[in-house]
Amino acid sequence: MSSYETAIARMYALGHELAQTPSRKFDLTHMRVLLGALDNPERRFSGVLIAGTNGKGSTAATLASILRASGVETGLYTSPHLSRINERIQIGGERVGFEQISDDDFALLHDLVDGTAERLVGQGELPWHPSFFETLTAIAFEYFARRKVEIVVLEVGMGGRLDATNVIEPCVSVITDISLDHQKFLGDTVAEIAGEKAGIIRPGGVVVTLPQQPQANDVIGRTIMDLEARAVSAVPYVPPVSPASAQYLVPSPQKNHVAEAAVPVSRYPLQVMGREILVETPLIGRHQLRNVALAVAAGEQLGRQGFPVTAASIERGIRETR
Repeated sequence: MSSYETAIARMYALGHELAQTPSRKFDLTHMRVLLGALDNPERRFSGVLIAGTNGKGSTAATLASILRASGVETGLYTSPHLSRINERIQIGGERVGFEQISDDDFALLHDLVDGTAERLVGQGELPWHPSFFETLTAIAFEYFARRKVEIVVLEVGMGGRLDATNVIEPCVSVITDISLDHQKFLGDTVAEIAGEKAGIIRPGGVVVTLPQQPQANDVIGRTIMDLEARAVSAVPYVPPVSPASAQYLVPSPQKNHVAEAAVPVSRYPLQVMGREILVETPLIGRHQLRNVALAVAAGEQLGRQGFPVTAASIERGIRETR
């Protein structure tokens, strides 16, 4: 088995994702070939896809925390990382918080995915080695499958329609706020970009979103109608308070008694699943209140689908979001 350092070096040698040509990066056919050779690990767990321009990471972290607090073995896949690639692949259960993939597991699964990719290229089944993000996504799927997680919350890397994460069949699709981003790859207008993000919606599926720019609303609404999907608005979970009036100072979780260690949180009551809960979240600002609302709405929908999500676990999960 290669060392962790060797695996990381080989990953970075694949180059920055945006340096690839659009035709090379955005091709789900190649991703499906790779996953097929790995015995389709993405089919061995349920998933939630979260796409958008802003708020994907916060929404994903909050929803994953809600599921973990509900007693569900939960995977979390996010990007980018701050210090180490391992940050992107995490698992959390009821008894423990989220833990990153270990160095040994990363190296082992990198060897498996990298070796499989090279074999497929050699056999002519792939035209080239998968990109950094495609390789990492395959590693994550294999890790989650081996660890037998029940559900994975997946933050889309870029766009949605042709992103490597979009090979799964999501229980719920979530679309956060959309604005201009990655125009070279996704389009020059909000409408074009919204069309790419809306690519995570499935025929007859469930999509959670909030009202936003008219151009984005039109595209998302039309996609939902065309696919006969079910739209779920998170508006009831956005509190009718200003961000400033919702903020409080609480002791730092580090238990440092120095006054400066106090940290702000947003705290407000919310009606969820027929009962009132007290939301207490470290996510500050109106945009973050929208992200929490999306996570609550998605959690409630998963509860309707049989996952053990309750008002109490939503309250606890939000409070424990990191």
